[in-house]
Amino acid sequence: MRTIIISGLSGAGKSKAGEFLEDAGFYTIDNMPAALMPRFAELCISGGNRNYDRVALVSDIRGGKNFDELFTALDAMKEMGIDCKLLFLEASTPAIIQRYKETRRNHPLAVGNLSLSQAVEREKELLCPVRAQADYIIDSTNFSTNAKLRSVLLQMFGEGTSQQHLNVNVQSFGYKYGLPLEADLVLDVRFLPNPFYKAELRQHNGLEEPVKTYLFRHEETTTFLNKMEDMIRFLLPLYEEEGKSNLVIAIGCTGGQHRSVAMSHAIAKQIRTIGYQVSESHRDMTRERK
Repeated sequence: MRTIIISGLSGAGKSKAGEFLEDAGFYTIDNMPAALMPRFAELCISGGNRNYDRVALVSDIRGGKNFDELFTALDAMKEMGIDCKLLFLEASTPAIIQRYKETRRNHPLAVGNLSLSQAVEREKELLCPVRAQADYIIDSTNFSTNAKLRSVLLQMFGEGTSQQHLNVNVQSFGYKYGLPLEADLVLDVRFLPNPFYKAELRQHNGLEEPVKTYLFRHEETTTFLNKMEDMIRFLLPLYEEEGKSNLVIAIGCTGGQHRSVAMSHAIAKQIRTIGYQVSESHRDMTRERK
């Protein structure tokens, strides 16, 4: 039985890490009290169910009085012969603050007169003993998408899982707002005719029929997509053979609302047809038009 205990800072990605390990074949439980971990391990062993051969337990520990319970639980499971490791997730204070601002959630320690930045620093202090005992540490500061965290976790713990197929994320963006830092491939479609300059199309986006009809009326659009399909069929098997589990293809136009959106949607459809898992996102599509 292999067990990964996931701990770390609030906002660093503990729950997402649990979800991704579940995708990789781990039986995952979020927010399990440390005192119950050895008992749960006993039940898994005695049950003889192969579904519990690989387990991930997310532990949210902030009080010093709980540290001994966690360390005692780790020791107890190791004495049972369980391959038990502690994974600690962290991120910089500015990164965590930004994530809480984006989600509009409250930090669990931001109570009373304690500011968000003070709460993050306080949690870092409280979790120092846990970090010091960790077998693995992941710094998610520069992980601008969940795909990056998933990729790192699969590289660390994904052996023996059937989830080895390449996952592709196709993302549209606007150059005026900057390049997506997580992109593996960046394609510029600003050579296509711009619907922004058509008054009747300006308030539509690239997922809507009027914009798609306008773009696909031009020969360069279909030619571009045909050449893209050839490149995709050539590249994706090579990336997969190299062991890459996630690939981010970023497609940009000026504002990220018309051309890049329509092309991202069409390319995602091509990739899905070829047989790869693909997700689609549009970073700047809903920005206020100026």
